[in-house]
Amino acid sequence: MQYTIAPVILCGGSGTRLWPLSRECYPKQFVSFGDQPTLFAQTLQRVRELPAGTTPTVICNEEHRFYVLDALRACQQKARILLEPAPRNTAPAIALAALSFAEEGEDPLMLVLPSDHLLDNDAAFCQGVQDAAPLAVEGRIVTFGIRPSGPETGFGYIEQGRAVGRGYAVTRFVEKPDRATAEAMLAQGNFVWNSGMFLLRASVFLEELARHAPSMDAACRQAWLGRRQDAAFCRPDREAFLSVPADSIDYAIMEKTDRAVVMPLTLGWNDLGSWEALYQTGSKDAYGNVVAGDVLLENTEGCYLNARHRLLAALDVRDLVVVETQDAVLVVPRNRVQDVKKIVGQLQQKQREECRQHTLVQRPWGSYESLARGDRFQVKRIVVNPGAELSLQMHHHRAEHWVVVSGTAEITNGEDTRLFTENQSTYIPVGTRHRLKNPGIIPLVLIEIQSGAYLGEDDIVRFADAYGREG
Repeated sequence: MQYTIAPVILCGGSGTRLWPLSRECYPKQFVSFGDQPTLFAQTLQRVRELPAGTTPTVICNEEHRFYVLDALRACQQKARILLEPAPRNTAPAIALAALSFAEEGEDPLMLVLPSDHLLDNDAAFCQGVQDAAPLAVEGRIVTFGIRPSGPETGFGYIEQGRAVGRGYAVTRFVEKPDRATAEAMLAQGNFVWNSGMFLLRASVFLEELARHAPSMDAACRQAWLGRRQDAAFCRPDREAFLSVPADSIDYAIMEKTDRAVVMPLTLGWNDLGSWEALYQTGSKDAYGNVVAGDVLLENTEGCYLNARHRLLAALDVRDLVVVETQDAVLVVPRNRVQDVKKIVGQLQQKQREECRQHTLVQRPWGSYESLARGDRFQVKRIVVNPGAELSLQMHHHRAEHWVVVSGTAEITNGEDTRLFTENQSTYIPVGTRHRLKNPGIIPLVLIEIQSGAYLGEDDIVRFADAYGREG
């Protein structure tokens, strides 16, 4: 049987229940929670092991595009990157991938994978994909179910019907149940967890989308027609995509189609949707604690403790989650971790920056970290990778003073361009065009002191940019 598998990696989640590590601009798929690679990196590695696999297609939000690029470079993986102008859930995202294949005259088996799930047996997963391929080739929409290890209330379920090849017809989908319902379904024996992973022909997806969600299909096609290629990114038309109804593939197609088949898999799987999930999947000490970072314990049991920047000490506590970052600390009982989203809601309502991004922010040219901030001033540590450069830009409301700590800086300040080395500095007045470049072979590190009435990141006017960010 001849077929091609085209991995489609959905990379648009925000993971708010894993705050303060996972944030709107730096979601959980890019976060390293311990010694293991990030979930996105693990997903890339998983698709490399597929037989008959092709270059992955990654679909991500605008704000996450450079994290995706960095991860691809680190894994030495090529990919097509489609940018969603705004989140519209999984069905429109998959539609963009299917339309991209149709445009090229291709009709592969799309293997749709979330980028933020944990699997403990890639070999078993790849075998399951091979078992599902004949069903997808003949026009079925295969969803992968995970054989339950217990009455989990945090996952959705799928009821299996009659046998179809090596899979089963889908009888129905069940939302996250209460414990009594979950126990009853497990006792019945024909329910599996809904993993959110799929294998189907691109043409079949588009046919079913047009049949069951015609307005979504029309809006996605319009957005794709207006697309433009920008360096490494394909950008659908923004205005058209914003008109796309937001919906998941489960609601838009799977609960309505007569082509749905479920392929059960026997492996460890978790969507890591909460700190309790991190605790359950983590390596525990003799007292049931999961520890990451610089942590001291005394008479402590059943806790998840994650220290990112300083010593964390726990004494005489039980069943807590404590997560420390540079600018926030979370303390919550393990049985209340689902309510972390309420804290994020408060942060969003108050427009606090702590819900959006960390003090250390990655950029395509390197990174910056906020060290101190007060009334009318801010201090940052900036790292520019060898050969990289910031945009030619200016600010309406702030002046900047740059001090080189190490490396060599090529600085454009107005009409003047000069080289600066360790301990040298320059002052950039308000409204002056300027640019920073690292012409050397080692990282450039400098301290930036900002002063002015407004210090927000949106006070940037770009005149030229190597990464397509002009404007």
